[in-house]
Amino acid sequence: MKIAVIGSGGREHAIAWKLNQSNLAEKVFVIPGNGGTEKNISIDVNDFTEIKKFCESNDIELIVVGPEVPLVDGIVDFFKDSSIIVFGPDKVAAQLEGSKIFAKRFMKKYRVATGNFEEFTEINSASKFIVEKGGNCVIKYDGLAAGKGVYVCSSIDEAKKALSDLKQKYGEEFNFLIEEKLVGSELSILGFTDGKNIKLLQPSQDHKQLLDGDKGPNTGGMGAFCPVPFCDSQMLNKIQKKIVEPTMKGIKAEGFNFKGVVYFGLMMTKDGPKVLEYNVRLGDPESEVVLPAFKGDFLKLILSCFDGTLKDFQMEFNNGYFVDVVLTSGGYPKAYKKDIPICGLDEAKELVFHAGTKKEADKFLTNGGRVLNIVAHGETLDNAIENAYEKVNGFYFDDMFFRKDIGRRENY
Repeated sequence: MKIAVIGSGGREHAIAWKLNQSNLAEKVFVIPGNGGTEKNISIDVNDFTEIKKFCESNDIELIVVGPEVPLVDGIVDFFKDSSIIVFGPDKVAAQLEGSKIFAKRFMKKYRVATGNFEEFTEINSASKFIVEKGGNCVIKYDGLAAGKGVYVCSSIDEAKKALSDLKQKYGEEFNFLIEEKLVGSELSILGFTDGKNIKLLQPSQDHKQLLDGDKGPNTGGMGAFCPVPFCDSQMLNKIQKKIVEPTMKGIKAEGFNFKGVVYFGLMMTKDGPKVLEYNVRLGDPESEVVLPAFKGDFLKLILSCFDGTLKDFQMEFNNGYFVDVVLTSGGYPKAYKKDIPICGLDEAKELVFHAGTKKEADKFLTNGGRVLNIVAHGETLDNAIENAYEKVNGFYFDDMFFRKDIGRRENY
């Protein structure tokens, strides 16, 4: 089978790497890919017409979509009359990620455990609501905002500053939410669904803040690990009952065309697990640890979502823990330089997933904020952390930055 992976980050490198391990995979192309991926095709991820031309002329049978924008923009719908199958939800179902309001209404309708919320379209009424709540809230822009539309506030001043920022970006009137601020430990669980059944990968945890101790600005993710020690079978059972089952009930009841990934972004509160957000694709950097932890045939798992065999698919996982430390360009998540030579990539290294890289004249250069994902395995979480940071020492580029405490939160 010939496959096209859509995207250019560490997630897409990990997806292509895992697909290539399947005996069913003949060729895996990546559109547009990065310095670490092979068989790269230089087409914009949102140019569906060009993607279709390439896929039809190269006998592609399956497209696996990495990023959210093509899904929200309807790439699955675009290929609906084609013989090529696209792994992901259609445009309607993709609103579970594409619209925060759509997702919250869905959760409320199907009694999925989540925080309380109010919807707004203009700043003045929201300002009054914020004062009533003492500023202790989360403000979310309704649509996609590349991870920059969520403001976690602890005071009236912080909340008003958030509204001011949103007003600058989107004008006087726009759709947004103000939510109850949930407190606890975050957890990511990714499930593969055929629209009726779902199979879960191991729980993982991302580290979003730039600096050690979960300080500094939010980023796309500074590292991740799996499995998560506090998420035992009892906790997983609660998540299944309070979140996964009602979500699947809703997907079936709404008749969504959803053959893809449901990403549950969760908070473990004192009242139990609650949903922070849905995504409709594999997470990044979670993919870089959950895919190495998955022992089975990844391509067979994807195909089972289309051929009716997902219900009976046996999920198998490797023993131990996986830790991903992200190496970033200096200045990220704000302005940063590109085209800086990367040392340490000349020797082939297993479980090194490229993100913001490019290859020119057999040299690897930086080409983004998040540059490399350095992943290691260990029998215990401590072993995996130690192995990951030892591995990090083999890489260098000017102004390279990384967190020193991935996997080291106090509750472990």
